Amino acid sequence: VDRLGMSGFAAVLALLCAGAASAQEAPAYWGSPSVDGGKCCASLGQVREHIDAIDREIVKALAERGKYVAEAGRFKKDPAAVSAPARVEAIVARVRKLAEAEGLAPDVAERTYRAMIAAFEDYERAEWRKRQPSAQ
Repeated sequence: VDRLGMSGFAAVLALLCAGAASAQEAPAYWGSPSVDGGKCCASLGQVREHIDAIDREIVKALAERGKYVAEAGRFKKDPAAVSAPARVEAIVARVRKLAEAEGLAPDVAERTYRAMIAAFEDYERAEWRKRQPSAQ
């Protein structure tokens, strides 16, 4: 900002925003709308609006899942008991089948779930320690 000055910075920012806005309304490079029976999407902006709405639902579901993960800690003897490799493998196998049935690449579902489970295991261990400080 020092070299450009505030008006120069504002001009660069305006150009960047204009470029981003035009990219969101630019035509597709290939194919025709294929989501929702071909009703969506005519622009990248529409695609992103739908993805953002789905992301809000995913975060709500993750928040609910987190409550149950914390609850599961009540049944674990200590933080080391949080990890359950056989349970993880059973979840991954189930999710891969669900993904295939829903038209999602099973590898995407598996990688997503493995990352999510690892994060929730860390969260569950932290919750266990927070709720059982005297047992550490």
